[in-house]
Amino acid sequence: MEFLFIISHDGAFRPDEALLSGIRSWIEAAEARGVRIGGKPLEPASAAVTVRLRGGEERIEHAPFSSSEEQMCAYELVRCGGIDEAVALAKTHPMARAATIEVRPVWGAMQV
Repeated sequence: MEFLFIISHDGAFRPDEALLSGIRSWIEAAEARGVRIGGKPLEPASAAVTVRLRGGEERIEHAPFSSSEEQMCAYELVRCGGIDEAVALAKTHPMARAATIEVRPVWGAMQV
């Protein structure tokens, strides 16, 4: 099964070199195990554009879709045997200690 790690942090978050090094090591280890499909850090939420089309009308907002304290800053797409295995993998990611990781199953019905 595929899972998306949605990694978020609040506005006070500032990564240091030790954290970045830990993330690089986590990526290398996850790739070596064959569980990491891909992932990337994201530009700040202030760079987001949200697109909604409803009833023939478009609503374009130069803002993230959510105005929560935490904003998505990165994602990882992984392949694990189930949710428990995915959660265990997320717990090893350095951002679990520095921010928040939501583990979300990828909807299998839309696999192509």
